Amino acid sequence: MQGTAPMKITKLLAVGLGLAALAACNKNPQQQAADNYEANADNAADQVQANIDNAADQMTANADNASDAMKAAADSKADAMKNAADNKADAIKNTSK
Repeated sequence: MQGTAPMKITKLLAVGLGLAALAACNKNPQQQAADNYEANADNAADQVQANIDNAADQMTANADNASDAMKAAADSKADAMKNAADNKADAIKNTSK
């Protein structure tokens, strides 16, 4: 998933730059500067959005990993308590015989 997003962004940027270059041939300098400014702002916004998406994905993965670790620790503790109780019950049974 992470490998494809940068490729998509790169392709979009390349296409955008190509279209901007073609369109720039028939524009005056002020219009070209405005178009360049708009394209740069759009690209920056797209990059910010991609960064936010990646950060959210990473936070979700970290939370999932922490949750899994907590579940495993709780299961281990429960198993240890169960085994200790079983051993204590067996010891009591053996001493009463």
